[in-house]
Amino acid sequence: MDKVVASAAEAVADIPDGASLAVGGFGLGGIPAVLIQALYEAGVTGLDVVSNNCGALDSGLAVLLSAGRIARVTGSYIGGNKEFARQYLSGEIELELIPQGTLAERLRAGGSGIPAFYTPAGVGTQVAEGGLPWRYDGRGGVAVASPAKEVREFGGTAYVLEHGITTDFALVRAAKGDRYGNLVFNKSARNFNPVAAMAGRITIAEVEELTEPGGIDPDQVHLPGIFVQRVVVLSPEQAADKKIENITVTPGPRAGQVGA
Repeated sequence: MDKVVASAAEAVADIPDGASLAVGGFGLGGIPAVLIQALYEAGVTGLDVVSNNCGALDSGLAVLLSAGRIARVTGSYIGGNKEFARQYLSGEIELELIPQGTLAERLRAGGSGIPAFYTPAGVGTQVAEGGLPWRYDGRGGVAVASPAKEVREFGGTAYVLEHGITTDFALVRAAKGDRYGNLVFNKSARNFNPVAAMAGRITIAEVEELTEPGGIDPDQVHLPGIFVQRVVVLSPEQAADKKIENITVTPGPRAGQVGA
């Protein structure tokens, strides 16, 4: 029942080349940065990654991306990552781009044992009709395009069939966890971390604070420990190391103005 492992390196040691990974985080919020760095140091390559985005500012999955360790990405946002755009347009990486809500539900469905579901998101677009460029050929042409998906009507409304996602491993970050793997996420880190954790056959969670069993009120558990196989406890320095992609602040009062 005690799922705590000694280090991030030990936790990712059995992730092989070519493994599929569901990775939590939203932008740079709630990214499992320590586990990603450990995976980088292990030299794993050819990864098939499912994540909302692929990191930024040389942080998060951008560490693996810049090193050429990622072969394919299933995600919903690539804006702001110039290296991702370069690799994609040059045909170095494959990308399945899907609506953000669909991505979250595909992960949740896979983790819940639901093989597929219907959604109106994407009906009437290339998401449903096919033809989205998954991989370019490096010369401006499309080497691999998305296939058409099944569309059915329910109550007079068209819906597209989407398949649940499961992966070999999942990497997530939580604000708090116990030795049984029960997790609590902080604010926007709760967007994709829980569903990514559900989708992984082996889920590894890095936690900023470890509590003993019973230290988390059951009503406050965001993800039950049944979905988590390994827990890595971060040092205070690792827990505090959080990057900000775009800093937005309210300007102070101008000279002569009275502050509120």
